Amino acid sequence: MKRFLAVFFFLFFLVVSAQTKVGGIVLDESGDPIAFANIIFKNSSEGTITNDNGRFYLESDETYDTIKVSFIGYDSKEIELPQKVNYGMEVVLVESTEQLQEVVVYTGKQSKKDNPAIDILRKIWAKKRENGVRMFKQYEYDKYEKIEFDLNTIDSALIQSKLFKGLEFMFDDLDTSRITGKTYLPFFLNEHFSKIYGDNSIDKEKEDVLGNKSSGFEGNQSITAFVEDLYSDYNIYDNYLRFFDKSFTSPLSKTGIDTYNYVLSDSTFIDNKWCYNIIYYPRRKNELTFKGDFWVNDTTFAIKKINMQVTKSANINWVKEIYIEQDFEVVSDSVFLLKRDYMLSDFAFSKKEKSRGVYGKRTTVFDNYKFNTNHPEEFYKSESDPYDPRVFARDSTFWKNARLETLNDDESGIFKLLDTLKTVPKFRTYYDIVSILGSGYVEIDKWNLDIGDIYSTFGYNDAEGIRLRGGARTYFGQNDPWRLEGYMAYGFSDRKFKHGFSGKFLLDRKSRLIVSGGNRRDIEQLGISLTSTNDVLGRSIASSSLVTVGSNNRLTNINLSTLNFEMEPVKNFRISLGGSFRTLSSALPDAFNLDYVDLESPTGISSEVKQFDLNTTLIYTPGKRTIGYGVERVNINDDHSTLVLNYTKGISGFLESDFDYERIQFSYRQPWQIGGYGRLTSSVELGKTFGEVPLSLLSVIPGNQTLFSLYNVFPNLDFYEFVTDTYATVHLEHNFNGRLFSRIPLLRKLNLREIVGLRGAWGQLSDENIALSAPSNIPLMAPEDQIYWEYSFGVGNIFKILRIDFNFRGNYLDNPDARPFGITGTFGFNF
Repeated sequence: MKRFLAVFFFLFFLVVSAQTKVGGIVLDESGDPIAFANIIFKNSSEGTITNDNGRFYLESDETYDTIKVSFIGYDSKEIELPQKVNYGMEVVLVESTEQLQEVVVYTGKQSKKDNPAIDILRKIWAKKRENGVRMFKQYEYDKYEKIEFDLNTIDSALIQSKLFKGLEFMFDDLDTSRITGKTYLPFFLNEHFSKIYGDNSIDKEKEDVLGNKSSGFEGNQSITAFVEDLYSDYNIYDNYLRFFDKSFTSPLSKTGIDTYNYVLSDSTFIDNKWCYNIIYYPRRKNELTFKGDFWVNDTTFAIKKINMQVTKSANINWVKEIYIEQDFEVVSDSVFLLKRDYMLSDFAFSKKEKSRGVYGKRTTVFDNYKFNTNHPEEFYKSESDPYDPRVFARDSTFWKNARLETLNDDESGIFKLLDTLKTVPKFRTYYDIVSILGSGYVEIDKWNLDIGDIYSTFGYNDAEGIRLRGGARTYFGQNDPWRLEGYMAYGFSDRKFKHGFSGKFLLDRKSRLIVSGGNRRDIEQLGISLTSTNDVLGRSIASSSLVTVGSNNRLTNINLSTLNFEMEPVKNFRISLGGSFRTLSSALPDAFNLDYVDLESPTGISSEVKQFDLNTTLIYTPGKRTIGYGVERVNINDDHSTLVLNYTKGISGFLESDFDYERIQFSYRQPWQIGGYGRLTSSVELGKTFGEVPLSLLSVIPGNQTLFSLYNVFPNLDFYEFVTDTYATVHLEHNFNGRLFSRIPLLRKLNLREIVGLRGAWGQLSDENIALSAPSNIPLMAPEDQIYWEYSFGVGNIFKILRIDFNFRGNYLDNPDARPFGITGTFGFNF
């Protein structure tokens, strides 16, 4: 009976959810698919174009009885629609017998001076629009955002599979996508309503969040953050549009005529304004481009409508479809306002037509624009609290008025469906498995405890041999005001237990005043970072690497205790004040010791350092976005710069501390999106230590003896090969995202990505510090005479998950056991 009802509802929704639906394939006379053919409902501005495989899907809330199919070089064809829903259509276009001028102009490399579409494009550039809200001193408007996730490509085989046995009721209400024509089942929905206020004269903007409603799953903020990070704001008039951490060439870009083919297809009235329809599609495959069309006004040359669909050949992983729609209200010749922004992404392991996946959809609607309403500057400083419990408890009357776009019946049923699903043990099991793989922790709800993380369970190094670790943390919810965390570990070679535990407490939510502290007794590879570790739980990958290059025996016993206060007086500006006490000694003294001259020692030499430090750190991350208000927040973007200024004061005598010194350090890291040529990541670090300190407290130029590609280290340096008290380093890494390989026919289909890197380090080590650490059994030298440098070439996206780097050493090849060449790699799931 349930199966019958599911089929009944499925057929019912096919008929009533939209008035007209068509789907199929466009072929030529030889049976080959025609990509980028134009499909349009006759006597309308509603249309689409075929994908790379000639397939199309189009639907409308209106009733139409004819579609028009056209492509340059072929005779246009009008096809009557016998019913409201028409799937599996096969349209054959016949090559035109007339030698039309368009065939000469638009095929292959287009003539830029004779193509009317290019002439219109140039006029769009000449009157490039700035968003209308920037044309007034002050502005305000309502913003409604809806984020939804759907399971797609649902068929009877999936419904009847063992995977969903007992969960068949989920499929009682299915709908079809108006973009792809696939059946889908919503399983997550978040609604967000806010008012935006801005003042261009003082460059201030604030958002008052008035309502937030979601499906209710734990971790929904993380899901929302994931979508917000992927679907960042964009302006179609920009030359490049950033999605999924990649830059796509905009069809309105001034470089577009070298990237796209443009065709003037049609013209008609839209909202009483005469508009031209221009179809565009990419000149080459495998580049980050779109296909689609836009409607542009004939006098203002402002875009009225645009749709953009990423081509299947684009070098992007795990995403089968990306579809974007924007609608604009043209107020005057100089003002246009965005009314609706819709984006759909089809996440799937394969780009094959029948592969199943998950839709991620974001719909944003803007309305009730008002201009030149003045507010005092203090108004913009008083930000609303987006996590006020009242925001999440709005009633149905509020949402009825707040929704600038009403929910359809399918979306309205999501909340009820998810409430039911949470009571089904099998679904909860699936949810737990995904949660464990994503977070690395096993949730024990009845104890409010997470066990993990599971990815740190097993390790190996020369001092401990095989190492096992287990840990846990408190977890009442994603906005916990406090959190306790700890671990225990055991090494089977040294037969010693290690531990680490920490606590964090949010004392004031507004200023984000946090007190934290803890203790760690463990073995650590310290030569992998220029800054001393104050993390009582973290552990570098070099400390537990299964495979290393050369002897990885320069490990350190560390007993670290910390107490720290942190606050954020201004958004994205953090101040940290704290103290730490550490005891350091070699874990393998026969191979690597930390001995230093100590006149108070009976032997004149000590092998252990006890050190108390006071530390002040300023961290500025302009543009960083986070969600949550608990003691641990979630970052939702990584395209911001990071500036860090750190001052350390070592105090001798206190708690038997050994050395008195000062250290100042500065670092600046910045990602750069270089148009359509990929992403450059740059970082600079500077530091100087004042006073005499032994080897264990000096600044080591970070080496890398693992087989993993790590940013901000030197892969051809051994640990402790260069030791400094004054240093400067630069790291540059550029990922072309396949821009170059896409031009090579034999490599094009592999979707590989090319990465190049350049690194340099300069440093000094004073004679006094060399003398102090003279008893050490490793050579002490700094790259003072000439800057040490390396370069690398990498190939990424191998099998979609693997990156391999070929690293070359530029100089200091005479150093003992110098490695002139090395290969490193890393695994990862990147778009």
